[in-house]
Amino acid sequence: MLRVEGLGIRFGGLHAVKDVTATIPAGQITAIIGPNGAGKSTFFNLISGFYQPTTGRIIFQGQDITRLKTHEVVASGMARTFQTTTIYKELSVLENAMIGHRVRTRAGLLDALLRTGRERRDEQESRDAAMTALTRVGIAAHAARPAGAMTQEGQKRVGIAMALASNPKLLLLDEPAAGMNPEETVSLMALIRELVAGGLTVILVEHKMSLVMSLADHILVLHHGQKISEGVPAQVSRDPAVIEAYLGSHAHGGQMGQATAASAGETPHA
Repeated sequence: MLRVEGLGIRFGGLHAVKDVTATIPAGQITAIIGPNGAGKSTFFNLISGFYQPTTGRIIFQGQDITRLKTHEVVASGMARTFQTTTIYKELSVLENAMIGHRVRTRAGLLDALLRTGRERRDEQESRDAAMTALTRVGIAAHAARPAGAMTQEGQKRVGIAMALASNPKLLLLDEPAAGMNPEETVSLMALIRELVAGGLTVILVEHKMSLVMSLADHILVLHHGQKISEGVPAQVSRDPAVIEAYLGSHAHGGQMGQATAASAGETPHA
C-alpha cells in the first residue's frame, strides 16, 4: 500500500526524520509510536504532503508521490485528520463532510459564480459522497445539525467523515483519541475497526498505548527521528530498544510497561 525509502527531512541542521524505510501493509491498522519528540508528526506530515522530504522517496499504490502537493496526495487516494479537530463549527455536519469531497470535483470559480450545470452536478456528487461518509461513521441522522453542537466524539466523527468523503484508500488519523474519555475512546476504536473491515487501510499516530496495543495490527516505532522497531504489537512491546526509548534502561513500569503487561494479560505494577 505505502512504502517509504530512506525518508528524511532536516530543519536547519536538525534531522527531524532520518533515513526511515518502512512498509505499510494494506487492509491493516498501523500505529506510529514513539516518545515525545520522536518525529511522529513530522513523519505524518511527510507522507501526507504537508512537508517535502530532504531525502528519500514515498511510494503509494505503486506511484511515486514524493513531490506531490497536498491536494494531489489527497486526489491519489490518501486522506488525513488532525489532532485538533479541524471542522467548521458554524456549518452543518453535512456541509463539513461535503467540503471533504471538493478535491474530487471539476467545477471552477466561474462555474460556482454562474451556477453552471457542472457546478450543480458537482454539488450533488459532493452531497451524495458526504451522506455516504456520514453513514459510515454513524452520524447521518445529525446531518443538518451544526457541527459545533456535536459532542467531542461526534466532532471527531465529523472530521473522519470529511476525510472519507474524498474516497480514500489510505486514512491517516492524527491522535484520534485526543481529548476523549474512555467510553468515547472504545466507541472510536470500534469505528476504526469497522472502516478497516470495509476496505480501508489506516495509519494512526497515538499516545494512548492501551489503545495502540489493542487496536493496531502493525506498529512502527520512531525515536530521535529514526526507526528503531517495526512489527506486530507483541513483538514491538518486548523489543529492548523500544523499552529503552520509552522508559530508560533501569525502568520496569510506565506507559510501555503497562501496555506490555496488559497485552500479556498481566496486572501492571503500580
